[in-house]
Amino acid sequence: MTSLPADPTLDEIRAALAPLIAENAAFDGFGPAALEDAARRAGVDPDVARLAFPGGGRDMVDAWFAAVDAAMAERWPTEKLAALKIRERITTLVETRIDLLAPDRESLRRALALLALPTNAPFAAKLGWRSADRMWRLAGDTATDYNHYSKRAILGAVYAATMAVFLNDESDGFADTRAFLARRIDRVMRFEAWKHRRAARAVERPSLARFVGRLRYPGR
Repeated sequence: MTSLPADPTLDEIRAALAPLIAENAAFDGFGPAALEDAARRAGVDPDVARLAFPGGGRDMVDAWFAAVDAAMAERWPTEKLAALKIRERITTLVETRIDLLAPDRESLRRALALLALPTNAPFAAKLGWRSADRMWRLAGDTATDYNHYSKRAILGAVYAATMAVFLNDESDGFADTRAFLARRIDRVMRFEAWKHRRAARAVERPSLARFVGRLRYPGR
């Protein structure tokens, strides 16, 4: 748990309470009971704790996922990941999230159920995008063109599918989830390799328009 300073801000309270709320959410869901117990354990006034999560359960899930993002970045900063190949970087980051979420898997189930409500769809997409973006940035991605968006969309889909398997995985060390992740990333990498080959062929292919133009206006 994040330790609180003497006069904490609401953001600091959110960060400190988020993991405690997640521990309680397995039994109480992301609701008032989980928040109040977390506040008691952290020595925070319940009324102040409620102010830190004005959006209720959605804000609690948001803060918990942000805490997971932060813990992932602490374990694997960019300079540490740089020694790995890009495929290994992404695999490592997703597997790290599996390890971080493993103690609170039932809470994750409740969080995803909350985000699956139709009214929360845009919010769920925002959180998924944020986690995918954090992983790519840690992996050293600096793309600013359409690849910036396609990479995050693809990773977000892979991560969501992996979490769905993880929730029901009873294999030792979540071996089935890790194998599923490896297969999905392998497919993505093969698709990316195909795109690069296709782009290279497009550059090398003669331009019909340029050829016709030369026929009409030969060099003098």
